Amino acid sequence: MRRPLIVPCEGASLVATLDEAAGATGLLIVSGGNEVRAGAHRGMALLAALLAADDVPVFRFDRRGVGDSGGANGGYASSAPDIAAAAAAFRREQPQITRLVGFGNCDAATALAMFGRAAGIDALVLGNPWLVERGAGDMPPPAAIRARYAGRLATPRQWWRLLSGQVDLRKLLKGLRSIARTSPQPSLAARFLAGVTGIPTTIVLATGDSTALAARAALRSLRPVPMMKTVTIPTDSHSFARTDDAAALEAAIRAALAG
Repeated sequence: MRRPLIVPCEGASLVATLDEAAGATGLLIVSGGNEVRAGAHRGMALLAALLAADDVPVFRFDRRGVGDSGGANGGYASSAPDIAAAAAAFRREQPQITRLVGFGNCDAATALAMFGRAAGIDALVLGNPWLVERGAGDMPPPAAIRARYAGRLATPRQWWRLLSGQVDLRKLLKGLRSIARTSPQPSLAARFLAGVTGIPTTIVLATGDSTALAARAALRSLRPVPMMKTVTIPTDSHSFARTDDAAALEAAIRAALAG
């Protein structure tokens, strides 16, 4: 059974949805960016229904200033109170829960890594975590540019386009300058890893997504932490929108729920 809820959060009201079920392990879904709780292409709403049918209660909510919720939108970095309020409300509404798993994609994954422990979340599934500081302009992350050029330079047709003047050299030089920059903000990656240390964590990466490529590069630059594993899904869909992608994401979440 799905029902709406209102959750107080620092003087504002979060609008949430609870898919009730009898299980003792619950899933708290945190939306990324300015997405509403249904998720991209209603993916999170569909996922919640599938899990609740198998006795997994699922709680989704709109962050302050997003969707139906009140208050000011301060972005993922200010969402610690939102996540804590949602987790507490989830446990109140489903008191049989003894273990809480958090799932988020993109900057919601980063928020969960940094704030999930304080909210009482016991395990994490983090899709395509955002590990690049804002302010990089309109260019993709350097790791994504490197991967794109590596694929293109392996193709003879691309060499012919370059030699015949069909390639925009200004754009090419801009991309090469971006590649020469340092790896994506190790301070953010370090905070991310510090947050998940000691918590069972599954990182889910879309192999062709620029945010995921940047995350992989950033995490490789730091020492691995215990209890963290990585699952890759062969897709360029950032939100795992295709049918096969969604099924693979669901499988990774179900594995984390099973502990």
